[in-house]
Amino acid sequence: MTAIRVLLVDDDPLVRAGLSFMMGGADDIEIVGEAADGGEVEALVDRTRPHVVLMDIRMPTVDGLTATESLRRREDAPQVVVLTTFHADEQVLRALRAGAAGFVLKDTPPVEIVAAVRRVAAGDPVLSPTVTRQLMAHAAGTAADTRRTRARERVADLNDREREVAVGVGRGLANADIAAELYMSVATVKTHVSRILAKLGLNNRVQIALLAHDAGLLEEPGDH
Repeated sequence: MTAIRVLLVDDDPLVRAGLSFMMGGADDIEIVGEAADGGEVEALVDRTRPHVVLMDIRMPTVDGLTATESLRRREDAPQVVVLTTFHADEQVLRALRAGAAGFVLKDTPPVEIVAAVRRVAAGDPVLSPTVTRQLMAHAAGTAADTRRTRARERVADLNDREREVAVGVGRGLANADIAAELYMSVATVKTHVSRILAKLGLNNRVQIALLAHDAGLLEEPGDH
């Protein structure tokens, strides 16, 4: 079995040491490098070729948001999991919009951080529907109105079936659950998800969920 290659990025050496220690005991995870600032990330990624980057948001010179945006523009982009001390934070939301596959709180139990790395490496986002709603509520306001207009313009490119699948993804459903609800095969759901990503220029399910929310597709009838 190929080990999951992980790069740790945090300006606190104690945090890096703790993460390295907790993940070093997992047979299927290899810590391939550490960085103390976002400015070091691109060169380290070139050198170490990680599958997953654990990225602190707040760093003194180049923050994790800027580093995430730069990484996700690469063709060979690794998955990024944001490390934060906040449940609902505008910078976390921006990192997710930039293509991070999820986030974990720094006080998350070690076993859950290891599980999150495994999930992201396997292509699954680390974001619960409850946390998504908290983040969305945090980002409400005038900017949200502008974002809704743009999001609705983008989802207009989807056909009815793709829109239904996008709503399922936005609700945090697994492919099998979406398939059962919409009376289609899991393979067909996967195909629709791939088409949504391609049509809308997105790179993971988290971004589909965010766009579905921004466009108002997840609101119950009667919601305003």
